[in-house]
Amino acid sequence: MLNAEDWVVAPSKPMEKLAENLWRVEGTISGSPLKRVMTVARRSDGKLVIHNAIALEEPRMKELEALGEIAYVVVPNGFHRIDAARFARRYPDAKVHCPAGSRKRVAAAVTVHGTLEEIPADPDVRFEAVRGVGDAEGVMVVRSADGVTLVVNDLVFNMPHQGGVGGFVLRHVTASSGGPTISRVARLFLVKDAAAVKGELERLAAIPDLRRVIVSHHETLDVEPSAALRAVAATL
Repeated sequence: MLNAEDWVVAPSKPMEKLAENLWRVEGTISGSPLKRVMTVARRSDGKLVIHNAIALEEPRMKELEALGEIAYVVVPNGFHRIDAARFARRYPDAKVHCPAGSRKRVAAAVTVHGTLEEIPADPDVRFEAVRGVGDAEGVMVVRSADGVTLVVNDLVFNMPHQGGVGGFVLRHVTASSGGPTISRVARLFLVKDAAAVKGELERLAAIPDLRRVIVSHHETLDVEPSAALRAVAATL
């Protein structure tokens, strides 16, 4: 077990069950109005994939562990490393994976066992590359009884406007808030080929039985998610 000082917990909401094999936790980032989202998906073999890990209070960690064996910890890009090393220490048998284009930055914080594409294939949880972003991010595709869920990272934001100085920056400087969007930061540093990214968003929007899109910052797109992705694609 980790020492208490090694397990740093920020405030978070209770775990939200979205489907029989899919859960979501929304947490905070110290000193920022940004929220961060951890997604937990259970594979057909019963093992768990943790996307964008968030350290939780001990009772909530026990709740998480009761869902299944934590087998894969996915660091979705080089900037989402806050709790990756903590999870790796707590679950030494879990494998840490990240996008190929983010591996150098992620490896500076935690040992990386492979890329997203090297996670063993599973009928219920798989990873796909996203063209046009320099292999810096991918998408997790989860199939549940109610349909397909896409889990994306910084490529798409869905954040309401926030108050205060931080909210002003998010709204007017980074252009991150106000509903589904590609932030100004993502356009500058993540999108390498706008036409390719547009095509990828349109491709994802066309997935049959698309039920929701989970983003790593703020709110899930669960009302006409295909239309929302197409609207975002149209801005490129």
